[in-house]
Amino acid sequence: MTTHNLWTDECWLPLMKLYLKRPEGVKPMYSRGMVELSLELHIPPHVLYGQMFRLHRPDTPWLRRFVERYAGNMKRLSRDIKTLQRMQGMGSGGSFYDGVEVCETFERDFRPLPGVPELKPVMLIMTLDLYFRLTPATMVGETPEVAELARLMHVKPAAVTDVLAAFMSCDPYLSRPAAQSPALLAACRDVWQRYGNGEPQELAALAAQLREYFR
Repeated sequence: MTTHNLWTDECWLPLMKLYLKRPEGVKPMYSRGMVELSLELHIPPHVLYGQMFRLHRPDTPWLRRFVERYAGNMKRLSRDIKTLQRMQGMGSGGSFYDGVEVCETFERDFRPLPGVPELKPVMLIMTLDLYFRLTPATMVGETPEVAELARLMHVKPAAVTDVLAAFMSCDPYLSRPAAQSPALLAACRDVWQRYGNGEPQELAALAAQLREYFR
């Protein structure tokens, strides 16, 4: 079954290692380990999540044999992963993916913003969900929801309020003057274009899943 143009049978090895990590089992789609493996393989988290679920319930004879080979044998798994990691170019579009062009898409959401390294687009997405739950008067650091989100994302409340203010500049119903850095404002406009006009329930569901990344 083809799931992604960069998926190969070798990808099962690091995915199995993550699956066996305690607590053993299918990991949340946006857990830190799942995202880090996604960035390494250049394969979106939702694809890895689907493949990990197949590890949980093998659906082909080959996959059943694979699971049987490594289940309870971390020494063998670690040895084979080390062999795989010695292959040049793994996760970078080099010889491991010879002839396959790596075009980054989802990866950018989990990388620091140029000019605002303490923030990532994924953090802006979560803040946009909060934006739609507050009124302008409550978009301040003293608001419990703002303080809680800042703690979750390991930033100061002022960083969250700066993002909220940038979204007020993006909001066509407010169009507040922009006082934020051009880099932050541009990033917030990009997130607004992607999610600001969609269904709030879909954004809320995504934000709830993304919380796992910061736990």
